[in-house]
Amino acid sequence: MTRLLARLRYTLTRIMTLPLVLWIITLVGCTVGPRYARPSTPTPTAFKEQPPASYPGADQWQPANPADQASRGKWWEIFGDLELNGLEEQIATSNQTLKVAEARLRQARAAIRFNRASQFPTISTAPSAVSTKASDYSPSFPSRVQQASTGDLVLPVDLSYELDLWGRVRRTVAAAREEAQATAADYATAKLSLEAELAMDYFELRSADAQKQLLDDTLKAYTDDVQLTTHRYKGGVAPRADVAQAQTQLDTTRVQDTDVTVQRAQLEHAIAVLIGKPPAEFSLPATPLKTEPPSIPAGLPSELLQRRPDIAAAERRMAEANQQIGIARAAYFPTVTLEGTAGFAGTQGSNWFTWPAGFWALGPALAETLFDAGRRRANSESARAGYDVTVAAYRQTSLTAFQEVEDNLAALRILENEAQQQDQAVASSEDSLHLFTNRYKGGVDTYLQVITAETTELANERNAIDILRRRMDASVLLVKALGGGWNVSKLPTFGAKRVKDY
Repeated sequence: MTRLLARLRYTLTRIMTLPLVLWIITLVGCTVGPRYARPSTPTPTAFKEQPPASYPGADQWQPANPADQASRGKWWEIFGDLELNGLEEQIATSNQTLKVAEARLRQARAAIRFNRASQFPTISTAPSAVSTKASDYSPSFPSRVQQASTGDLVLPVDLSYELDLWGRVRRTVAAAREEAQATAADYATAKLSLEAELAMDYFELRSADAQKQLLDDTLKAYTDDVQLTTHRYKGGVAPRADVAQAQTQLDTTRVQDTDVTVQRAQLEHAIAVLIGKPPAEFSLPATPLKTEPPSIPAGLPSELLQRRPDIAAAERRMAEANQQIGIARAAYFPTVTLEGTAGFAGTQGSNWFTWPAGFWALGPALAETLFDAGRRRANSESARAGYDVTVAAYRQTSLTAFQEVEDNLAALRILENEAQQQDQAVASSEDSLHLFTNRYKGGVDTYLQVITAETTELANERNAIDILRRRMDASVLLVKALGGGWNVSKLPTFGAKRVKDY
């Protein structure tokens, strides 16, 4: 038995030596198809709306550079809100939409391993034990030479290996790796979008709290006005119409006060879902919005191409589409497959594992399509068109990124001026209300002018709160447009060298 195993080991070594040599030859073989180079995209030298470097607080937050390994992913901390910080931390662990993106990333990683397996031989076995009895009336032989029954015991080991002479398998693995990198960037994009959505919902909820507080205070003032006009009416100083006007204004404002609670409830429910909780199990105490937006330098437009995960995903899919061109091109060349089998075959257990029962076969097989009515050409043209699609998508994604940064830089600049103007309008409306209230009490003006001044003052104060909300939203959107501290150095390599196109 020891001698038999030694011979078997010697035979299998000889059988496996040739595939190993051919596999090494394959690794250094040629690769057909174009070499990938990242296409250019229109990139301005500076943002038109770039704030000056001397802007107050310009050192509060800086987007990460590709060479900067310090993690700055917790961009929401620049707002200095502990409640927001706690909510944002729950996105990564509890948000179900993000879990979908994470599962897709795991699928993409598995696809790399699946395609990489084609770079190695496939070895399989299918043992069988069959006992058969031939008919005594078989037409092939006289009945006197027929045996009553025969055994067929087989233990084969089959080997199949495609020689990757033209790089089809290598390009398939590379395409899977680049798709996985793109999926990792998709995950980062989804995470950043959810974080930004949570921050915007949070600030809008705080804005609703500020609106509610303002309307509550206004209701108290309007209740005092109803009492004032009622006393003046009973004293014969004011007409009954003043009481009716004051009551109407009070009732109208109470409706507005109630309506604000609808929006706040919906925002609270949205935040609950974002952090993976049922709305019934989540609540936030009322805290009016008073935070001023921080300064957020935008950096250079060229750096934006390195800091946006959606741009990175588009770029990686360009590289993947380039690999598909090479895969389609490899279909024009012959496919060489090495096939081998070895094992033992016997008629009964006593002679199954004897040396004469051994068998083996090894040899290459070549397959080439001679005519396919233009199928390969169509596939190649489709791959090139698919690459052109990804190039256009990459450039459009880059242009959209530049637009989003410019939009929010402009919004912050303009809204800051608008906030100053609105503060002046609030102060003027308060002075006007004070003046008309005194003139009404002195019997100089009618109550209609007081109502007009109060309505104007309330509208200005509500608008001031809304402008602050819009400024906070623009700050969040600017951070999102800048990539939220992400950079391409965070792309996983999946066992390959990091792409040099960045």
